[in-house]
Amino acid sequence: MPSTHKKVIVRKMDRDTVSGYVAPEHFVHEGKLEVLNTSGTVISMDLREIKGVYFVREFGDSESLTRKTFTSRPRSEGLWVRLRFKDSEILEGLMPADLTQTTPEGFLVNPPDQRSNTQRIFVPRTALESLTVLAVIGATRRQRRGAQDQRQVPMFEE
Repeated sequence: MPSTHKKVIVRKMDRDTVSGYVAPEHFVHEGKLEVLNTSGTVISMDLREIKGVYFVREFGDSESLTRKTFTSRPRSEGLWVRLRFKDSEILEGLMPADLTQTTPEGFLVNPPDQRSNTQRIFVPRTALESLTVLAVIGATRRQRRGAQDQRQVPMFEE
């Protein structure tokens, strides 16, 4: 594993959790998640057993989210998605609009509350019943201050 690691809490389908560290780039290898647990042992878990990998700021705080849906339209750019897990839990989040950043194993989602302990969630495809894109949120485009179209007949001149 590389020298830099990210703190994660892995939530399994059976509601069990494992705290540890993962490599930021390639933490999924051949359908398995490699986690260095807090006692220093590398654990390899099958993605079919995992509900979510919660990238957290601190281990002491809970990985459970206080808010699972957005209260209003998100302001950040990206895909606003709704995830429905196999156990009927629903979670909304933001994904990058560039779908080349998604992996075949799952999705990286930013949760609705960016100030919570959970910064990002990796959700394996095997944990989901459905994924729905609610909106594509792009950068607001400003109108150019260039020359006006001369073909338009002015209607209200002063």
